[in-house]
Amino acid sequence: MGGAVQSIAEPDLPTQRDDEPQPPAPRPPLVKFHAPEVVFGLGSLGEAGFSAARLGARRPMVVTDPGIIEAGWCDELLGHLREARLAPVVWSAVTPNPKDHEIHAAYERYVEQGCDVLIALGGGSCIDAAKGVAILSGNGGRILDYGGVDLVAKPIPPLLMIPSTSGTGADVSQFCIVTDTERSVKITIMGRALVPDISITDPRLLMTMPEWLNAATGLDALTHGIESFVSLAHNPLADIHALNAVGLVCANLRTTILRPTEEAARSKMAQASLNAGLAFTNAILGATHAMSHQVGGLLDAPHGVVNGVLLPHVIRYNAQESPERFVELARSAGLQVDGVPAGEAAEMLAVHVRELADDVGVPRGLRELGVDESAIPRLALNTLDDACLTTNPRAASSGDVEKLFLAAL
Repeated sequence: MGGAVQSIAEPDLPTQRDDEPQPPAPRPPLVKFHAPEVVFGLGSLGEAGFSAARLGARRPMVVTDPGIIEAGWCDELLGHLREARLAPVVWSAVTPNPKDHEIHAAYERYVEQGCDVLIALGGGSCIDAAKGVAILSGNGGRILDYGGVDLVAKPIPPLLMIPSTSGTGADVSQFCIVTDTERSVKITIMGRALVPDISITDPRLLMTMPEWLNAATGLDALTHGIESFVSLAHNPLADIHALNAVGLVCANLRTTILRPTEEAARSKMAQASLNAGLAFTNAILGATHAMSHQVGGLLDAPHGVVNGVLLPHVIRYNAQESPERFVELARSAGLQVDGVPAGEAAEMLAVHVRELADDVGVPRGLRELGVDESAIPRLALNTLDDACLTTNPRAASSGDVEKLFLAAL
């Protein structure tokens, strides 16, 4: 018993011969990666004299603060500079969240003393102040004239940055944050000209930070890592540094609070700060920083502490629209997220950040820092003018920002 097998004709499909040219694969976008020369490691402060001399220094200005002087680091630095036959001038009238008038006063001293290179020794405030002096030295005018992107058009003096905290990343970044004292807001100055020439990170300097500053700067580094990884301007080179910073902070910040003199943990946090700085100077930041700058300008509050309060809320806000990149961040933070939906992983990360902030003593809300409902419309309006908001992965209106501030109260 048999029958004919009926064949089904397949439709004619276009074919491509092997010898025909293939369409070109799409090119990945070009990436620029800005970074100074980096000297890193225990005892690296000893390289400061040689490094300053290579920058052409004869009479460098050291911008620092009274706490660094009291800790003895300024004297050690001055010794290294003098060993290199340099004649340093010290300016130490810098306060947290450096003020416009402080920068102008430092600039006057820089000119009077005939200085040629700027050396910052301290936290982000000292580094930003030194950058401000450099801007005025090369470009004149008022420091507030340069708020925005790439408005520093003329060359500035060489910059040697020596951080004493584990978080701001200012020693490798293209940012300078200055407080406008008349309006009580922080302005962001950004541009390639502000990337320092040399950064020296000696983890020994971190051991003399007060506990609150250790917590604040550590959370600042964490915020840099998270915000730069999800930023609209993220790129593969910056991503590596961002993820590494998140992992190092989550694994080591608590240890530096419990055992302040443990060199291994301090070195890891110093590396976290460096990684985070390299990430955000190339990928920029987001809504957490845009909002935090306004609170800091209004209340002169510690920047990293404000970040620690705001960050979980901003993670949740951004994840509502695009949670995917938070999965890798959560994994870097040490969370088990294999097979977990992206939105859930983002929520796990937000909870983890808040738990870390709790463990290092950061307030749970902005109200404890002095913010109340009456300030929120003004804070939200100023946030919209901050350059960091432009690279936040989710657009935010004034109303959206107000809701975030209310949630963080």
